[in-house]
Amino acid sequence: MEEQNKLLKLLYLVAFVALAGVSCWATAESLHMLLNTWPVVFCWIVTIAFFIIASLGTKLIVDSLNQNVYVEKRGAKLILGIVITLVFWLVCSMPTNTHTFFYRSVANSIAKDDIQTTSGYLNQLVNDTQTENKITEKQTELDNKVKAKLTDLETEIKNDANPGFGPNAKEILRQFAELLDVPKVDPISYKSTSVQQRDKLVDMYRQKIYALEETRKDAIRASMTAANKAEYQKKARTDVKNLEFIAEEMNNNPSALNDVTFAHEVDNRLLAGYATIKTYNDFISFQNESDKEKYVTEHPVTKLKRLMSVFDVWHDVLIGQYKGHGFIFWILISILVDIAAFIFFDLTFKKRED
Repeated sequence: MEEQNKLLKLLYLVAFVALAGVSCWATAESLHMLLNTWPVVFCWIVTIAFFIIASLGTKLIVDSLNQNVYVEKRGAKLILGIVITLVFWLVCSMPTNTHTFFYRSVANSIAKDDIQTTSGYLNQLVNDTQTENKITEKQTELDNKVKAKLTDLETEIKNDANPGFGPNAKEILRQFAELLDVPKVDPISYKSTSVQQRDKLVDMYRQKIYALEETRKDAIRASMTAANKAEYQKKARTDVKNLEFIAEEMNNNPSALNDVTFAHEVDNRLLAGYATIKTYNDFISFQNESDKEKYVTEHPVTKLKRLMSVFDVWHDVLIGQYKGHGFIFWILISILVDIAAFIFFDLTFKKRED
């Protein structure tokens, strides 16, 4: 019987070490992501120490509740055990374990989403999309006004009640000069009494106005093109290439972000893109105000960086940012792994009758 008990205790101990190993690994990973300047071995030392203390806390609880054995100051030890368990397990082990499990399940997709969004805004700078859109809008507005005025001029010239080029037509030319930003539009010296002559005159004015309009469109483009266009296009192009490189690395190795060093490299390259977007945000059209605030804030933080912080992840979960990502499932897994480890610890070292 004694040999059987020893064998059971050995099995319990092996089970505890295995489950504790999983839990300590998850906690150490979470701490290393948060405190990447710490050597990994330091994270493991802290983690193992905290888990053993938490396990001892559960043992105090179990022994205090066991009425079959004598326990001195049973009530005080029960309270002490509860406090130790809450502090070292509920505050440390369980949140960090959940964080690691959750991070590994969503990091790749969240980082890719951040890369895609950031690259999209950078490509606006590369292609000068926002500037081109504004230039096109301004030129289209000019074109519409010119066409409307040409219709007024044609109507005036072809007016049978007052055929030819009179005072009203001259006023329209004055308006054309203002619209096209020229000192004046000289009237065309041409006899225009017959219908054919008036049609000819209208065509001549149309050609003249269109030529002036093209000059004005060129001036609009020149005035709206940024002097530092080449500078920000070059910077944005470099950032896009860097992001494409790490995206390819992630495609080739879906678990690449499990390496904390690589994860920080991804974060650094994203931050470089964030900085470029912030510097030249006047030339970018953001999809929404939330995106604009994220990129132009004084101290921008990438989605991946927040995901690497156990505190930020739990904060974001509590305000509902990770709905549908399975966070509750990983909480349950974390709790079950730790509780199973504590049970085997208590079975191995529980206080027995003398």
